[in-house]
Amino acid sequence: MPSAMMGAQAARGIADSTIATMTARASRKAVAAAVAGNALELFDFLTYVFFAVYIGKAFFPASTPLTSLLLSLAAFGVGFASRPIGAILMGAYADRAGRKPALLLSMGLITLSTLGLALTPTFETIGMAAPVIVVVCRLAQGLAYGGEFGPASAFLLEIAPPGRRGFYSSWQFASQGIASIMAGGFGVALVSLLTPDELQAWGWRLPFAFGLLMIPIAVVLRRSMPETLGHRHEADNGLAVPKLRQHGRLLALFLLLILGGTVSTYVGSYMTTYAIVVLKLSPAVAMASAIVVGFTILVFSLLGGWLSDRFGRKVVMLIPRALSVLLAYPAFMFLIEQRTTAALLGVSALLAALNSISNAAALVTILELLPRSVRALGSSIAYATGVALFGGTTQFVVTWLIDATGDPAAPAWYVALTSAIATVAILALPECRDRTLPR
Repeated sequence: MPSAMMGAQAARGIADSTIATMTARASRKAVAAAVAGNALELFDFLTYVFFAVYIGKAFFPASTPLTSLLLSLAAFGVGFASRPIGAILMGAYADRAGRKPALLLSMGLITLSTLGLALTPTFETIGMAAPVIVVVCRLAQGLAYGGEFGPASAFLLEIAPPGRRGFYSSWQFASQGIASIMAGGFGVALVSLLTPDELQAWGWRLPFAFGLLMIPIAVVLRRSMPETLGHRHEADNGLAVPKLRQHGRLLALFLLLILGGTVSTYVGSYMTTYAIVVLKLSPAVAMASAIVVGFTILVFSLLGGWLSDRFGRKVVMLIPRALSVLLAYPAFMFLIEQRTTAALLGVSALLAALNSISNAAALVTILELLPRSVRALGSSIAYATGVALFGGTTQFVVTWLIDATGDPAAPAWYVALTSAIATVAILALPECRDRTLPR
């Protein structure tokens, strides 16, 4: 009898262990599904930025190269303008129909937009149809990415085991690091291996073709995702919008949080241009900074999520954001004085690390304070609006600041100011690490 009991206990132990292993594998697969789609969508966004000069010449011919580039960047800006629309439409859809169908829909939109950018003939071949198709593709990309963020973030939070919500949610920003590594890697490789004529003729299309090859993998992963929305009767009864209005103060604070993170992020992406135009470093070195920033975002986003689970959300948001206020200008001054590759990579990594740690804790705070029935919609609107208003204008603002002040370190003042505003918002938010998620 004792041996039978011991055998039964051993069998139960093995069964429990097997279930735990299967759950962990399923959880890892679900995280991969959310991360893969988000990384691919941002990869396409960043690829457009890196190859804007070539895209401008292919689709927006003009009397001068500068005009062509400006038209190409204007088309890029269209993607920011459509993000809030995607956030509203797909965020509401995710809170009504479920996270999984919304994320599959966003992959459909990104497939169409990537296909269009990769295969559309040039202006020389099909005339005005070429820039029209590119603009439509950019609109679709903006809709997809605006609608991707909230449902994917909500999904990551809702599949997280107890005590690990910060770490699981941080994969949302970590996926942005993966996208930056991929896009920067393609940039360095293509600039190094192809001639300017080859890049212009067909080389710039290769990253978009790579994105197309990866999309089926992301779709397969997402089709196997579990649904985390749960009971949907409240959202189905049309209560999502009134419920969201009840959280107006929180949404305003979230927008200020996102202001600090967005400006710091896009100043970081501006470092590629800054290195070439202001520091007079080579394009290959400038592209390398994007790869370093990508690795930094990947590692320190996950670190920020882990720290927020261990020490709480507010302190992990607050300390790096306050350090950004204090260190941004000295870091830029050091970079300007040194003007070396090591200084560029070090300063880029420092600012990205501080921003990533704070962003990871900020994201889980936003998700934890919103009820499940408006979690995807509320986080989508706050993020997409913040990025549309401040992300799409950051490069213009910092370029204008440098010209208006004559100070090459002027971007640091913009980082410091917006980080200070975000710090005030952090102080006004409650600590939510140990709270039960609102329904």
